[in-house]
Amino acid sequence: MRTSTMKCLIVQPIHEEGLALLREAGVECIAPASAAMADVAAAIADCDAAITRNAGLDTRAIEAGRRLRVIGNHGTGTNMIDLAAAERLGIPVVNTPGANARSVAELALAMAMALLKRTVPLNQAVRQGNWNIRYEAGLRELSGMSLGIVGFGQIGRALAAMAIGGFGMRVHVYSPSVAPQDIAAAGCQRADSLPALAREADIVSLHRPARPGAGPLVDDALLQAMKPGALLINTARADLVDEAALARHLEAGRLGGAGLDVFSSEPPPADHPLLRLPQVVLAPHAGGSTDQALARTARAVAEQVIEVLRDARPAHLIAPHAWPRRRGAR
Repeated sequence: MRTSTMKCLIVQPIHEEGLALLREAGVECIAPASAAMADVAAAIADCDAAITRNAGLDTRAIEAGRRLRVIGNHGTGTNMIDLAAAERLGIPVVNTPGANARSVAELALAMAMALLKRTVPLNQAVRQGNWNIRYEAGLRELSGMSLGIVGFGQIGRALAAMAIGGFGMRVHVYSPSVAPQDIAAAGCQRADSLPALAREADIVSLHRPARPGAGPLVDDALLQAMKPGALLINTARADLVDEAALARHLEAGRLGGAGLDVFSSEPPPADHPLLRLPQVVLAPHAGGSTDQALARTARAVAEQVIEVLRDARPAHLIAPHAWPRRRGAR
């Protein structure tokens, strides 16, 4: 099969290592005027492949790709891609689970430490000449604390290993789809329910996908069940948390703080209630954006796109059952 005339639309920038793989395979990389779906739809018509990040691909863009044979998702979550439209048109969607797992786990741990050590307010105080804040700091140690992990995929497991091996933490896991023996083998204790985990943990860290239409996993009732002074870390999906309820519990002083890398609206509006709270550490959905993770993810998605263009089955198909019905199958 010739690949010299093939094109891949790079909806949002990816690491050069991924682009190099595509070029070496004879695939021309082009970019839309912007990541807005109208511009993507205008640029995708003559493309054989598309790689997208958090911009996703909507129905209009997918339907405009009359030659489109594969959609590559730079990352794990595919909630911004119209998967139903892709399957209807016979276009396989691939993703890259685990490529950024360590980076996201490190951010979750860093956010917890920043809250416990009050890194942000201490930094600001020193810059403002307030050296005496050291006498009122109220810092806490991570070592010996109880960490509750919700979701025990690659990110959750990486976080557990860091917490146990690096800080001697007690780790409780709520992940019904994971066998109890696998949780025990990782040195963790299995929680029978989410409320049980919330009552036990000093820090609750979320590492599972959101289920469309299911409502927030962390709602007012669960926040009420958490230990007084506990921390909530969300580097997974914004839909998992009732942001308004979280703001209320933080303002009331029930919780010790929160670390958030994801928001229901990205970027969050300037009047978002969580932005004004000093006990919240924020990041712009950057958990998987280390140099190393970006290179791994770009390589992983590019390799799978090339495989599909060569009519080879890739490792991480979102809808494996639809592979035989793919567009251009031989």
